[in-house]
Amino acid sequence: MSRTLQHETVLPLWNEPPAGTPENLQPNVEERSGNPFRANRALTGVVTPSLTAWVPEQPNGASIIIAPGGSYRRIVLDKEGLELARLLAPLGVTCFLLTYRLPGEGHANRADAPLADAQRAIRMLRIHADEWRLDPKRIGFLGFSAAGHLAASLATNHDRNTYPLLEKEQGVSARPDFLALVYPVITMQDSDVHTGSRDALLGETPSSLQKDERSPQLNVTRQTPETFIVHADDDPSVSPMNAITFYCALHRAGVKAELHLFRDGGHGFGIAGAQALPVAKWPDLLSDWLMRIGALAVGNESFGNDQ
Repeated sequence: MSRTLQHETVLPLWNEPPAGTPENLQPNVEERSGNPFRANRALTGVVTPSLTAWVPEQPNGASIIIAPGGSYRRIVLDKEGLELARLLAPLGVTCFLLTYRLPGEGHANRADAPLADAQRAIRMLRIHADEWRLDPKRIGFLGFSAAGHLAASLATNHDRNTYPLLEKEQGVSARPDFLALVYPVITMQDSDVHTGSRDALLGETPSSLQKDERSPQLNVTRQTPETFIVHADDDPSVSPMNAITFYCALHRAGVKAELHLFRDGGHGFGIAGAQALPVAKWPDLLSDWLMRIGALAVGNESFGNDQ
């Protein structure tokens, strides 16, 4: 694929639906908002995984792939996608909104399907970095909720063989340079698991080996990218122990990380839903973190961990 990157350009990750995609699967967008002035759309039936570019007026070369959550059963397009892209645009960050295959929709390679899409997305940005005026060493990945599990899985299993590489992908790393997790699902083990996400990803009776392999906190190494994490202590859906456990694994491995745990916030607050609560500060904390780690500094050769 070779095209000029423009605002809201849709970039399919695959030239055709990936092998193992159910033939009868059809995309569907459901509007779930009761407010006509605030969209809350959810996508299911992902046949053509893609990136949608959100290009700022003054791009600085930094880019972030944003993966909205939805329990691995849907993709929440607005509050966990567009809202954040609009916020990061003034910082010069080129955002790419990711739609990824939902594992419970009948895909043959169920547990690897979303991870393969995330790996392909990172490699696509690196391959086209010069063409799209991106810095191939400042590509981040941000995941909300179940897509936090996808993000953490990408960070810890970026070299897992999930699909046959094209010739141009040989030697191109799928490791994000920095990672951000917002009320993330992490563990697939019984303690603190978000059952809905695990059932969608692994089925209702996963083996102990599957639980271990798909629990990113058990796969952290020194090469895991620097990470920003935010969660609410009163989250009724995803236990904050997911965020805490992953932070502890990063700390033990010597990976720089930042964890913000707020008393109030619940789950799925996004940006607009966090207003009037202390957790509303999280986008500013993210922006400050991006500045401090050098992700937004053009020409910063010391960016990231010294791997």
